[in-house]
Amino acid sequence: MSDMTHSSTTTVRAERSATASKTYAAFLILGLVLLIVAPAFFYPIFLMKLLCFALFACAFNLLLGYTGLLSFGHATFFGGAAYFSAHVVKEWGFPPELGVLTGVAGAAVLGLIMGFFAIRRQGIYFAMITLALSQMFFFFCLQAEFTKGEDGIQSVPRGHLFGFIDLNSSTNMYYFVLAVFVIGLVIIWRFINSPFGMILRSIRENEQRAISLGYSVARYKLGAFVMSAALAGLAGGTKALVFQFATLTDVAWQMSGEVILMTLLGGIGTLIGPIFGAGLVVTLQNYLATSQFPVTIITGIVFMVCVLVFRRGIIGEFYASRLGRKLGFEHRR
Repeated sequence: MSDMTHSSTTTVRAERSATASKTYAAFLILGLVLLIVAPAFFYPIFLMKLLCFALFACAFNLLLGYTGLLSFGHATFFGGAAYFSAHVVKEWGFPPELGVLTGVAGAAVLGLIMGFFAIRRQGIYFAMITLALSQMFFFFCLQAEFTKGEDGIQSVPRGHLFGFIDLNSSTNMYYFVLAVFVIGLVIIWRFINSPFGMILRSIRENEQRAISLGYSVARYKLGAFVMSAALAGLAGGTKALVFQFATLTDVAWQMSGEVILMTLLGGIGTLIGPIFGAGLVVTLQNYLATSQFPVTIITGIVFMVCVLVFRRGIIGEFYASRLGRKLGFEHRR
């Protein structure tokens, strides 16, 4: 009787998993199609900003949602990569693809240094260490010669991708940003569904048990921290080319707060949630900027409502709903 029950449970799970795979595939195809045709209906610069911040939020969620580490210093990697990419493209004449990769490499190194010190602590102590180190980097950027201080690095040339695709065209630049976003999302999806990602989830759920099983928790945390930093750098380096400048705003603590807000609004521990949260915040900032409404107050009210009504975030609540469970989304957190 027990074998029959186990077999039935396994069958139900397999069916739900198959349903979830088909649903995910349908959503991904639909989303990609919408993003491809989006420039015909929306301002390309707005769309590129949304994609950069969506990738930034997904990178942050890799650390918070799948590893359980709350960082208050992710602006370091986002803004640091923006400075690195802008500098090598403008001053050293690097092509855009190498400029972005330089930003990714620089963010990964910063992540390795910051993570080495931060992962030695847990909880609020971890968060405070990341904030302190982030503020140190902010003041470094304020004083360093190559960052141009409060003026920032301006008039960054977009150049030609692979030597022949002119990124000064908004259309070409948009599809380059879209390709970067898709590549980043695929890397995150592969990472969280790999054995490494499964171990990170076990560390998040019960760190002491993971230690008892023989896993080097510190190394896994550091690996996740560096990967998250590199992907945040991918978003930051791309953003520097989109807007053609890098400033102190990119490395300020407010930027770290924004990415936390985006992730919480969408839903931590979900692949789609941070994208939705980033879209909501960027849209509010964009369309309220020219109105009489104070953007920060409106954003704060939206966040307060979401915290009260959507405890798991908007997408997280959908996953937990009856429809979400029917579609099998609860198995993909």
